[in-house]
Amino acid sequence: MAAPDIILHHYDNSPFSEKPRLLFGLFGLEWGSVIQPVIMPKPDLTPLTGGYRRIPVMQIGADIFCDTQVIIAEIAARAGADLAAGGAWAVNLWADRLFFQATVPIIFGQIDVPQAFIEDREKLSGRPFDAGAMKAASEAMKSQWRGEAAWIDAALASSDWLGGDRPGLADIAAYMNIWFLRGAVPAITDELMAGLDRLKAWRLRVAAIGHGQRVELTPADALEVAKAAEPARYAGHDAADPSGLAPGAAVTVAADDYGRDPITGTLVAANASRIVIARQEPALGRLQVHFPRVGYLLSAA
Repeated sequence: MAAPDIILHHYDNSPFSEKPRLLFGLFGLEWGSVIQPVIMPKPDLTPLTGGYRRIPVMQIGADIFCDTQVIIAEIAARAGADLAAGGAWAVNLWADRLFFQATVPIIFGQIDVPQAFIEDREKLSGRPFDAGAMKAASEAMKSQWRGEAAWIDAALASSDWLGGDRPGLADIAAYMNIWFLRGAVPAITDELMAGLDRLKAWRLRVAAIGHGQRVELTPADALEVAKAAEPARYAGHDAADPSGLAPGAAVTVAADDYGRDPITGTLVAANASRIVIARQEPALGRLQVHFPRVGYLLSAA
């Protein structure tokens, strides 16, 4: 059986991976699931990305999409959908950063964390992973988390969905942290949602969207797909881009928050929504790697 066109490199309890999985459900898409390790090394992922190690990563042939922002945009474009209603991209960035920063200490202040995971996340973030400090902060973060959850509840006063009369990006983005917290510490999540009845009903509606048609693949399958493909033509360069860099320039791309491993390649395009670079991988041939513009830094190599 041929692999589906869209392949998602993820693991099942990855909160950021839940967003594209729900988009596959929203659009009724078939997709290939490649389970990658939770911690480094990731020998079947980093050859595709050039060193980027965060999850999820989406693959379409020899085009590789890093970070959920550009993954979501690409899925929506292929589905012919506009996900920008209701300030949805702003909701997405809030969920990825502020809401997520409240969620993490609550979870890791309650569970036993393996030492290998701690060491991996210290390397990823460049900061100490202090479970004791998270435990100490978790009570304060519960108040923050409930306050942010209450924003969602209030936004649902006049509609079943955050973006209007149908589910969209705002719903999927805001849901991520609720899904993550409830999967790890369900009793605490239920306490924090007490009295937020619109939120509780909405959570069930979002969960019911499902994940589309998931087809399990191996990492080797995905590498073979990349090796056999050529990158799609991407011609979206903005000549007025503030970087001043032109297609063909040797460049480096890195996240601006954590997991700042620099990815080098040749600039294909830079515009207001994404950065696209080409790179040559000895065992796979030419690959094209896509990053979102917001949250990533582009510089001359």
